[in-house]
Amino acid sequence: MQPGKSRAPLCACLAGAGALWLAAIGVQAQAPSQYRIAHELSLPGDGGWDDLTFDDGGHRLFIAHGNEVRVVDADKLTLAGTIADTPGVHGIALAGDVGHGYVSAGRSGTIVVFDLKSLARLKEIKTTSDNPDAILYDSATHRVLSFDARGRNVTAVDAKTDEVIGTIALDAKPEFAVSDGKGTLYVNLEDKSSIAQIDAQHLKVGAVWPIDGCEEPSGLAKECCR
Repeated sequence: MQPGKSRAPLCACLAGAGALWLAAIGVQAQAPSQYRIAHELSLPGDGGWDDLTFDDGGHRLFIAHGNEVRVVDADKLTLAGTIADTPGVHGIALAGDVGHGYVSAGRSGTIVVFDLKSLARLKEIKTTSDNPDAILYDSATHRVLSFDARGRNVTAVDAKTDEVIGTIALDAKPEFAVSDGKGTLYVNLEDKSSIAQIDAQHLKVGAVWPIDGCEEPSGLAKECCR
């Protein structure tokens, strides 16, 4: 980058008034970072917000909102669609290789399956316990994992058949999870201030690591290195 030139990537955040703010971050040589609102998109509906999931292939942002999922076209910055009837939605997992998406509907204790292209609602899968919260797709095993907060376990679903294939006991309240894309998952255990490592192929806990000085861990991110 040439001296004095700036670049402005976009980051998304949700505002309490039902709007998606896209902020441009200007980075200038030897100058403080500058932030400005580049675009604002009003999102209809009531209820709280939860997880965001970005679809790299379709350039869409999936947003958990109350009892629905809002889908934003990231290129046009417009509302592209809605996945309705997902009571108490917490998270969205995308399985691009099978063409399906999965929504954890906490209040109904179900996983809602939808068509990734049309956003049409396809079916519901009953979880093995209560209040599914975090949800992810592990591409290495082709499995969807729903982390059930009140049930203190994990429901495993075969994405090729949409059938429940097992349960993993955690004896703790899971909050958020990530996959390394190779069959290993990591999940925050909120009430035990720990992180659990999970084998998605054999459906078992491999290890639990306490996080000293961290109470009730909520967020978890994966950094990819090459």
